[in-house]
Amino acid sequence: MESCGMNIIKYILFIFNLVFAISGIGIIAAGACVLADVGEFNHFVEGRIMAPPIVLIVAGAIVFIIAFLGCYGAIKEHYHMLIAFAAALLIIFVIELAVGIAAAVFKNDFSMAMKDTLKESMKNYSEADRMAWDNIHKKLECCGVDGPNDWSPANGFTSGFPSSCCKQDMNMICQINNEALVYQEGCFNKLEMRVHKGATVLIGVGIGIAFVEIAGIILACCLAAIIKRETDHK
Repeated sequence: MESCGMNIIKYILFIFNLVFAISGIGIIAAGACVLADVGEFNHFVEGRIMAPPIVLIVAGAIVFIIAFLGCYGAIKEHYHMLIAFAAALLIIFVIELAVGIAAAVFKNDFSMAMKDTLKESMKNYSEADRMAWDNIHKKLECCGVDGPNDWSPANGFTSGFPSSCCKQDMNMICQINNEALVYQEGCFNKLEMRVHKGATVLIGVGIGIAFVEIAGIILACCLAAIIKRETDHK
């Protein structure tokens, strides 16, 4: 006969896993939103900056699958499945923790690498670079790395800044460098703010799901211990 304690923990764990499955979808959505937001400027963003949202999407998919493993293990009172569920949660927790620590440690490196990439792209300025700069100028309403002066003849741009630096489609008037007509803020600051905003979202979601994972590990281990004790007494 099942003990009252086992029943309570079993159904708590079952409900927890339903919530956990929904949170897995939430993680995927958060990672996808950040990836879409920052990925729009992937010409200037290093692969390692794009890695955290991709890892989060993968983790969300795994969380969604594992949640059903936990539900099945709880309802069927399967000891080994519950242990496997707890171990899987622990692995995901460690991966998320490692990604979070890496993002925090290399935060400044990410910014400097991104600025170097912007400057290198401006130096090369191929057709692909031109399209990428036009896109970032228009989408972020900025001009150059640090400002419109980056496109000056001193830097090798005899024709001045691209027309995409203009607030309106009035290139001839815009080239006079009228501050009222040209985006004055550099694209590095705008892009850095967007990357940091995405990182904040990922960190917030990561911390939230980490607490849920710890609760899941504790509940699964408690239920597994009760099941083992009940089995041993039979």
